[in-house]
Amino acid sequence: MTTGRLVLFDLDHTLLSGDSDVLWCEFLMDKGLLERAVFAQRNADMDTRYRAGTVGAQEFADFYVGTLAGKSPAQWEALRQEFMTTQVAPRIPAAALELVRRHQDSGDLAVMTTATNRFITELTALHFGIEHLLATEPELREGVFTGRCSGTVNMRAGKVERLHEWLAARSQALGDFNSVAYSDSINDLPLLEAVNEPVAVDPDARLAVIALERGWRMLRMHA
Repeated sequence: MTTGRLVLFDLDHTLLSGDSDVLWCEFLMDKGLLERAVFAQRNADMDTRYRAGTVGAQEFADFYVGTLAGKSPAQWEALRQEFMTTQVAPRIPAAALELVRRHQDSGDLAVMTTATNRFITELTALHFGIEHLLATEPELREGVFTGRCSGTVNMRAGKVERLHEWLAARSQALGDFNSVAYSDSINDLPLLEAVNEPVAVDPDARLAVIALERGWRMLRMHA
């Protein structure tokens, strides 16, 4: 017997017109905190391999979490706030805000689930009014980011694993809900296959083929 509807929102290229990790790196390069001559090509390569679904989850997560290394959350906070205001908020389509609001108004349990780390994305979840965030967890040691990840990377099958763990901690299970997931990416195929209603949002080429073959709903959110 289901207890309601659980709605899972991917973030990058789904609710956001862009990728949080890539934008964060560009932001840090513009600020002179990352050396563009060294980092720009690595950033572009990581993004390309992520989109193709060929980069390893741990490699991907460690690369981007590594940008936080050596500072505390408090030391990053002013830049994080500026990043949210100048880089993220302007790239959130009105249609994405409306989609989330519509589900919330219906009383659905809304969850943002993203491969990007929590520190970078929790302000975005707050902007949407989404209380529950499943994200890759950056490791802290003595209050300072180590540049490594803690626990299972919230990516590919890891998204499903983390979802089950989160629900279990609430004494719930996926089968308790009529579940919906929105994503653009082939990387989220395990999550889309785990729910009752997968929705492909401006899907990449590989996901578009699968969505068409399986008759999944497709949604256009980005110009």
